[in-house]
Amino acid sequence: MLYTKLDTIKWLPNESFSEQELIERILNGEKKLYEIIVRRFNPYLYKIGRSYNFSHEDTEDLMQDSFVDAYKNLSQFEARSGFKTWLIRIMLNNCFRKKSKSSFKNETMKEITDSDRPLYAQSGEDTANLVSRRELNSIIETAMAQLPHEYRMVFSLREINGCSVAETAELLNISEANVKVRLNRTKTMLRNNIENDFIGENIFEFNLVYCSAMVNRVMNEIKNLP
Repeated sequence: MLYTKLDTIKWLPNESFSEQELIERILNGEKKLYEIIVRRFNPYLYKIGRSYNFSHEDTEDLMQDSFVDAYKNLSQFEARSGFKTWLIRIMLNNCFRKKSKSSFKNETMKEITDSDRPLYAQSGEDTANLVSRRELNSIIETAMAQLPHEYRMVFSLREINGCSVAETAELLNISEANVKVRLNRTKTMLRNNIENDFIGENIFEFNLVYCSAMVNRVMNEIKNLP
């Protein structure tokens, strides 16, 4: 039996649960709480898949696989890094398996720090709170697709998904110095054309109309798992 929208409305709990509380309760048998995780992290995984130049449909398939993989391995999450970082790594690994990744080259660093405001962040807004609110922006999607893969992924993680320099380096297995110089060069590539027109939340938006459908896909996939 499929999970329905009505089912969700009846039982959906307070989404203010911390990640650790959610994980503990899910591991203790409250499987339905996993829906909160899917809804909370849908936008991040979607942006990763689209930044890999996968189609909307392929990205959704990768998202489903990643959420299911995360559920199966939830007991292995040790909180050494944030849950978002752990989940993004699973998505990146699935993307890597689907498409060969270009090898990274060492580059000279131009200093960028975590205190630098992301290129498309609005004043007063935290990057983690920039969630999808608008239609996919075809202009930015095209501009992103034209970037070299190694620049596109650094930009996606750091600017669009709000990862720190250290988290981005860890996820891509490169040095923090390489993260900084690639981010700087990517900004230079994009700034003149799109800086004045768009902000990060518009890039590769996971439209809310798709969110419940993804929840249903994931929850029906895991319903018979232990």
